Amino acid sequence: MIRGKIDWRLCAVSGAVVAGCTLSLFGCARLPYTVQTVHEDQRAIVTLQQEVEPARYSHPVQISPQDLGAILRSFSFREKQKLPLRWFAEEAPPKRVFRQDELEVLTPYLAEALQKAGPEERIHFTVLAPGMNPALERDTTDGWIAVRGPYFHLTLEHYHGQFSIRKEEMWDLRYPAIPPEPGTFLLYFEPNRFWSTDPAANERGVLYRDFLKSAIVPGGK
Repeated sequence: MIRGKIDWRLCAVSGAVVAGCTLSLFGCARLPYTVQTVHEDQRAIVTLQQEVEPARYSHPVQISPQDLGAILRSFSFREKQKLPLRWFAEEAPPKRVFRQDELEVLTPYLAEALQKAGPEERIHFTVLAPGMNPALERDTTDGWIAVRGPYFHLTLEHYHGQFSIRKEEMWDLRYPAIPPEPGTFLLYFEPNRFWSTDPAANERGVLYRDFLKSAIVPGGK
């Protein structure tokens, strides 16, 4: 009996490792991990995640909730598609990443997290709502933000995804044990002249100080 229990536990641990890691010839992929929860309730979760590679962010940084709202409100996206579906996807206008009610929930805690984050930590967010079948699913939008020098970065991982709620995991507001793989999205920012390439990361970011100073932003400085 003891031997049977030990074997069962070893199998369970092995299964968890296989499910929880991206395996390659060199083992599990290293992913950012949560080091602090800034806020968590039924509507939103904001955490600090430690990067596993040098990021050299400009954190801590102070951006007001109002300014964060102005920045995030200007993002839109399309789901990344392969040809020939990409041709049809490009006919549809991009969707806004955030609704106004979501920004009102998120921005105070994102502003707090940006002031608490270190230079190797990014800010992960999750917005929650009842799913299409509230008893079985939870509507989830999540991703992360970071600031490096003059550039504000946003990465979208899931957009109103319907995450299943398993009975044994009702205590976990965020995900089932194994969340769906992040999607791939093409992000846009308007006005486009503030959407530029951050040379330190070779990826797009918003020249957020210039944007906030522009006459386009109500109350811009």
